[in-house]
Amino acid sequence: MESSRGIHAVGVRRAFGEVQALADVGLEARPGRVTALVGPNGSGKTTLLLVLAGLLVPDAGQVTVAGFDPVTEGPQARARTGWMPDVFGTWDSLTAREVLTTVAAAYRLPRDAGAARATELLELVHLTELADAPAHVLSRGQKQRLGLARALVHDPDVLLLDEPASGLDPRSRVDLRVLVRELAARGTTVLVSSHVLTELDEMADDAVFLSGGRTVATQSVTAAQAQRRRWRLAALDPAALGAWLAAAGVPATAADDGAVHVELAGDAAAAALLRDAVAAGVPVTSLAPAGGVLEQAYLALEEERR
Repeated sequence: MESSRGIHAVGVRRAFGEVQALADVGLEARPGRVTALVGPNGSGKTTLLLVLAGLLVPDAGQVTVAGFDPVTEGPQARARTGWMPDVFGTWDSLTAREVLTTVAAAYRLPRDAGAARATELLELVHLTELADAPAHVLSRGQKQRLGLARALVHDPDVLLLDEPASGLDPRSRVDLRVLVRELAARGTTVLVSSHVLTELDEMADDAVFLSGGRTVATQSVTAAQAQRRRWRLAALDPAALGAWLAAAGVPATAADDGAVHVELAGDAAAAALLRDAVAAGVPVTSLAPAGGVLEQAYLALEEERR
């Protein structure tokens, strides 16, 4: 069944002493889709990922990863899960190739298959030239790429990524987005946490919002795009733009750069507004979202909770 290859969590709780890191978390991440985990620092994102990876035992709740409970069926769950933490940790004396072949051996891949997989992944993450360099000479971004390769050694059904773009240069960020989308297209369940919400906009299908250790909303990115959100509108003649918006009954607020912000319900409404403004002779120079889809959805949720 498709659901057995995804992630299912209900009522997950985890405390560290008196600190309740996870108070009531539930989520569903489906195969073939990228699910974004969104929330402020301290919301429980990394703790949840550690629980799903089988590295922390929850105090309460039910969790299955690829159809297995990470606590009671740990070996089966870990065999199907790829885990990339936000900070790469390894034996610095090993070369990049040795890191991957060692992990391959831990997953019981035959020696030749492990060596071939290491070569394939080093090429995939653009580390072939550094394959035989010790890990301690790698930059932070290069270590991040090696960490991603390490998570993919055993071709997992579920991939857990915690701040995967941290330290990556722009080219590597693009490569990461392309790779994540390719993995999802092959049926992999991808759960990714990042503070860079614009990155998630371009790779995620669904989003789970955490706050204070609780799931506060779950939404598809497509649905978020259709919601009312702020757009930035600019024109060569700001006075003409302001007069036209007032006459059209469109509320607007001034932006810091001389443009204005308007609230619009999705791309269709934006297209209609632009059409009408141009038809009225307003010299519009730009109309674009004032922020990313997930960023605006997250900020709206935080505003509602105040």
